[in-house]
Amino acid sequence: MKAVDAKSEEILRVLSADGRISNIDLAARVNLSPSACLRRVQELERSGVIGGYRAVIDRSKLGQAFTAYVGIGLADHSKAAQDAFERAVAHVPEVRECHNVTGLIEYLLRVEVADIAAYKRFHADVLGAIPQVRSITTYVVMGSPKDERA
Repeated sequence: MKAVDAKSEEILRVLSADGRISNIDLAARVNLSPSACLRRVQELERSGVIGGYRAVIDRSKLGQAFTAYVGIGLADHSKAAQDAFERAVAHVPEVRECHNVTGLIEYLLRVEVADIAAYKRFHADVLGAIPQVRSITTYVVMGSPKDERA
């Protein structure tokens, strides 16, 4: 795909805020004809710039009001240890995001559970049971004044 121009950037901004907007409304918002807008969106999808569309879920309405970011340090810095850790958390439903990062830790997780008691169980029974884990540092989310995750 060619470089994304200003008009495609504008389309991406609108879709990031409202992925369910109709093509007619999107076209009006970005000052394009509906057919030109649809071609651009389809090209952004085909090229992988748009990787999909998601529902933004308020997990507190599902009884998962406790959110924490958890820094994980590994005991071994090898590729095998990283792969084993990633496999261990891949299907854990409480882990909503897992990022391999640089710095003092290897991973940053976003964890969502019902409450502090549920987090304590998760901390001990899930993270504490992963042999590669050397350190766990928890940052409890008290509020999110800006959150643009899709």
